[in-house]
Order: sequence, then C-alpha cells, then structure tokens
Amino acid sequence: MDKNTITGFVLIGLLLFAFSWFNQPSAEHIEAQRRYQDSLYQLEVAANQAIEASRVANSLSTIVESADSTKMAQLQQTYGGFAEAMTGLNESVTLENDVLELKFNTKGGTLVYARLKDYATHDSSPLVLFDETQASLSFDLVTVTNRVISTSDLFFTPVDFTSNSLTMRLNAGDGGSLDFVYALAPDDYRVQFTIKSNGLNGVLAPNTNALDFTWRQSARQLEKGRKYEDQYTTIYYKLLSGKVDYLSETSNDSENLNDRARWIAYKNKFFSTILIADNGFESANMESVMTTETNVLKNFKAVASVPFDLRGNEPTTMQYFIGPNRYNLLNSYNHGVASADQLNLERIVPLGVSVLRWINKFFVIPIFDFLGGIFSSYGLIIFLLTLIVKLILLPLTYKSYISSAKMRVLRPQVEVINAKYPGQDQAMERQRETMELYSKAGASPLSGCIPMLLQMPILIALFMFFPSAIELRQESFLWATDLSSYDAIVSWDMHIPVISTYFGNHISLFCLLMAATNVVYTKFNMDATNTGQQQMPGMKAMMYMMPIMMLVFFNQYASGLVYYYFISTLITVLQTLLLRYTINEEKLLAKLEENKKKPRKKSSFMKRLEEAQRIAQEEQARKQKGNK
Repeated sequence: MDKNTITGFVLIGLLLFAFSWFNQPSAEHIEAQRRYQDSLYQLEVAANQAIEASRVANSLSTIVESADSTKMAQLQQTYGGFAEAMTGLNESVTLENDVLELKFNTKGGTLVYARLKDYATHDSSPLVLFDETQASLSFDLVTVTNRVISTSDLFFTPVDFTSNSLTMRLNAGDGGSLDFVYALAPDDYRVQFTIKSNGLNGVLAPNTNALDFTWRQSARQLEKGRKYEDQYTTIYYKLLSGKVDYLSETSNDSENLNDRARWIAYKNKFFSTILIADNGFESANMESVMTTETNVLKNFKAVASVPFDLRGNEPTTMQYFIGPNRYNLLNSYNHGVASADQLNLERIVPLGVSVLRWINKFFVIPIFDFLGGIFSSYGLIIFLLTLIVKLILLPLTYKSYISSAKMRVLRPQVEVINAKYPGQDQAMERQRETMELYSKAGASPLSGCIPMLLQMPILIALFMFFPSAIELRQESFLWATDLSSYDAIVSWDMHIPVISTYFGNHISLFCLLMAATNVVYTKFNMDATNTGQQQMPGMKAMMYMMPIMMLVFFNQYASGLVYYYFISTLITVLQTLLLRYTINEEKLLAKLEENKKKPRKKSSFMKRLEEAQRIAQEEQARKQKGNK
C-alpha cells in the first residue's frame, strides 16, 4: 500500500471520528430514547397478556358452557320439564285494594305477606298478619318419572299483572305451564285463588287427579296481653257436612280428618287467615303447636289435598279470607247463598254453644250494633247494654228478692224450730218441720234460686261476647286505653313466681272495682238470704273468697268485660237497696200468716220431698236403734 493510500484511509478515519463526535446524542436524547423503547416493550407485553387472557377466557367459557350444559342435562333428567324453573330471581309482586296489601313471591308463586290497612298492632305498628318468614304454601307435583317436586323450590314468572290481579306461571317446557291466578276485589278481604293446568300431559304423572299441599303459618302476637290473646288463638275448620270445630287453644293439639273440609282457618283473637276450597279439602291433617318465640303465639300447619284436573278442563278454585273476625262481616258472606252452600265463617267468633250462641246472635249483638250506630263511646254503649239487660231481668230479680224476703221474715219461726230440735240427731225432724212451715206460708227456698238460674245463660253469653267483640279493640274509655285488653294502673317487669303466671304483672283498676263491688254485694246477699238455718262450716268465708278469686281470674281479661261485670254488680246492689226500702216486710209477714190459715194443696215436688224426708227419718231411726 503506497503513502497516498494510507493518507487517504487516515483522513477518512478522522472524518468518521469527527462526524461521530459531533453527532453523538445528548443525555436528554438518550433518556427519551430509553423511554420510547420501554413503551414499546410494555405495549408488546400488554398485547401478549391480552392475547393470553382472551385465550384463557375462551377456554373458561368453553368449560362453563360445558358445565352448564352438563348441569342442565342433569336438571332435565331429574326435573323434566320443570328444569328451567329450578333457577331464577326471588322477587315479590304486590296486589292492593283499600283494605289489604298482599305480596307474592316468584319463588313458589304463593302469598307470603299480608297487611291489613285499617288496623294496627297494640303498639301502633302496621298490622302485618304474616310475612315470608312466617308463612308458606307448597304444592307437591309428581312427574311422569314419579319424582315429587315442591312448588316452593320452583321459580314462577309473573304474567297478566294488574293492580288487583296476578298470574304466577310455572314453565313446564314445550309450551306447558301451571298457573296460580290471584284476583283481589276492591274493598274486600277475600282473594280468589285459582290453579290452572296448561299442557301438563306428559309432564306430570298421568294418574294425577289431586294436588297435595302443606300450609304453614305462625300466629303473631298482635294484642297487648299475650296470655289472654293466646286463649283465643287456634285452628278452626268446617267439614262439608256442616260441622265447625277447632283445636285446643291451651295446649298442643292435632286433628286428622276423615271427612272433607270446606275451609281451614288460622285464627288469632281478632284476625284470621282462612283458606277455602270450593270442592273441599281431602284428608286434612292439622297441627297447632305452642311456642315461646318472641311475638309468636303458635305455629300452625295443615297437610291436605285439593282436586286437580291434569287436562286443564276444570280449574281448581279456592279463596283466601284475610281479615278481621267481625261477626257481621263474616256472616254477610252467607247472604243470598243456599243453606247447604253457606260458609258459616262467623262460627270462628266464639259466642258460646247452643243457647248461649243464640242469645248472643239474636239478642246481644243486635242491641250492641243498634247502640253502636247511635253512640261513638263504647264505654257508654256497654253501660246502656247493661241497663237494658238488667231491666229485662228485673222481674226475675224481683221474684228472687221476694223469695229471699219471705225466708228472712220467717227466720224467727225457723229459729224456734231449731231450738225445739237441737243437735244433729234431730236434724231430720228439724228439717221436716221447717219445710212444713215454708209450705204452709207459701215460701220455698228454691223459688229464689230458679230466677237466678234463669239469668245465668244471659250472663254467660255476655261473658263469651265481650272478649270476642273486635269493636272494643283499641277503643278507650276513662282510664282504659283499650277495652279489649286489661286496664293496668300499676305494672312491673320482674317475674314473680305464681303471681306473674296467674295474676299477671299488673293491677287492673276495673278489676279492683269489680272485686270491691262484689264484696258489698256478697254482704247484702248473705244478709238477705239468712234464714236462720245452720250453714256449712266455712261457708261465710268461702263466699267472701269469691271476690278475691274473681280478682285473680279477671285481672288479665278485657277491661270491657270487667267493666260490664262491675256495672252489672253495682246495679244489682242498688236494686237490692231499692227493693229493701220499697217492700214492707211486716205486710209480707202478715200475708204469709194468712197463707197458713188457708188450705194449701201440696205440690208434687213437696210431696216427693216429704216422702224422701220420711224415708230418711226411718233409715236414721233404724240406725239409731241398731247402735243401741
């Protein structure tokens, strides 16, 4: 290589070095370049992750679709046409009218909530008769593969929904369905409930002609006194034969019906849920179980069946009654209905049996309703009702008092007889001569008892009526804030053995007044009926114990009932005083002495009584002779 060539390479090298030196990047340019390269790398990583995520997602989707397909295949195999109804959303649908708010769940398709708009609980809360935690109605469906499916496990779809009607549809596949149809009329406590079959042939067992169901509901505490309310809470039912009966209110009870039942009622003291079947329930098995749950009185359960047309030609028709136990309201559903078809729902109002119910139905309730249409104060209505009853019974009261007065004016003569035949060994002679005195004078110990016995049906009928009268519920009078519950003037929370159980944790003022008035009445009555004859030992003390026993017994009862007894007893005392000062006992005695002079035909009763005394005397004489 010559000198010129070498020089040329050196110059080229110097030029390249100079170019590189003057064109090298700055620190800022190097940092910017680094950031650029990093960004490119991150984008590449993100793109790769997205591709991987998409691949994984596609794989999972494939797996899920495969799992869902497997699960659906299993559901189809297990539940047949109802497989799709095994999944869904648990939602509620509300029907309302002026008096009721009802909610129905899509899971199960049945009624799970009921609120009565015109009423409140004792603590002014909305009166919810039951909610989804305390009520359920489930029907058993038997598939063609003989598998039993409960409708409570299936999801229904609301269709044809309006403000007062609803159809809950259970999809059965291939166009088949089971419809629960509800219709709520305006201003009515009744809900029409219809079950319709649509194309269920091949879905349900071909021999299906009835649907078994289980109906559960808890009876909530709605009134102030739990123990008192519990005494009127139970299950009522009516057979197609017309008989209305109920389970025990005071203990656990159950009943298996061999006859068909027209309706079954879950009854609280003042409110009820009644399920009515137009064609009756078959093989009903009912159960009432007491509980100590807070705000729950009893748990009710009924297992029965209703007729069901698989082909859908004849729907199964039922209805609910969800409302107050108001006698006139319940009785109104019988109007215009043939006697054999009447529901007789009013029988769930406990008015007594036999003659007692007739007295309440045709005497007490009409007067009570008449006064209620005039006056707004139920305290005044009870007072006026008491006056009317006492006026009607006044002739019997007068006759009873006259009988007592006769015995009282003859008492000195009875005491002479007692002195003539002293001792237990002469008791029969003493009794015979006393009865002979009464017979000649025209007096009889029984004549004072018979009028009192005739009054008893009315008094017992009123005892049944007042606790059942929903009209008194949350009506105030004087210091009583609720005439259907006790009127406590003193209360305490501590549980005191025996006292808290039988007397309660309070003292009712009307009950105290009633007890005090009964003490006064007992004193007057014992003075009036003292005939001079020897009484059983302890009888006087027992008579004074009665007001105390009534104080314990009535302390937890409705203040309206206790107020009635207080007013009634007070009026009786006033009547006794009035009769005592208006009847001249000297003239009465003179009349009895005149009766002794008249020939008196003995009644058949007196003849039998004297014959019984004669036989007893002879028997006693034989025993005395044998002892000697």
